[in-house]
Amino acid sequence: MAETKKIVFATNNAHKLEEIRRIVGDSLAVLSLSDIGCNVDIPENEDTLEGNAMAKARYVKEHYGYDCFADDTGLEVEALGGAPGVHSARYAPGTSHDSQANMARLLQEMKGEENRRARFRTVIALIQGSEETMVEGIVEGDILTEQQGESGFGYDPIFRPIESDLTFAQMSADEKNLISHRGRATAKLLKILKI
Repeated sequence: MAETKKIVFATNNAHKLEEIRRIVGDSLAVLSLSDIGCNVDIPENEDTLEGNAMAKARYVKEHYGYDCFADDTGLEVEALGGAPGVHSARYAPGTSHDSQANMARLLQEMKGEENRRARFRTVIALIQGSEETMVEGIVEGDILTEQQGESGFGYDPIFRPIESDLTFAQMSADEKNLISHRGRATAKLLKILKI
């Protein structure tokens, strides 16, 4: 029996790691940064999702030698000119990865706004040997006026995809992964990896 292919996912986000592992199942052994002894918070200083994803993948390849992939995800709100976008995880002032504070700021900025159109966009950068590839997954939807649901993470409680009457936070993990931005980007990744 062939050995399962191993690849590093360059993230410290336990939610993302769990979601990716659930999507790929047994078809791919996804190693975390801690699995390879990388305890560094890899900088995300680029001004695009593509730039951040590739910078993280290159860091792992250069410092640890592993084939790897990295993602960056942004919530792009039409009425806010695409914000928070690349700054989604650190949208609220003075915070880092505080979902409640980020959602509170977004809801405040959207108060009274009729155009609620938004999309989640995930970009995945893959490095295999010396080859670099990039894929993206997008899901269109709307920003609600208040949180609904207890599951998921990030902006999930206020984002409702157009394919559903539920927010991502009201769905099971499997339901979300079928239509989510990360699920769509990961499906493209698996095609490239021929899995």
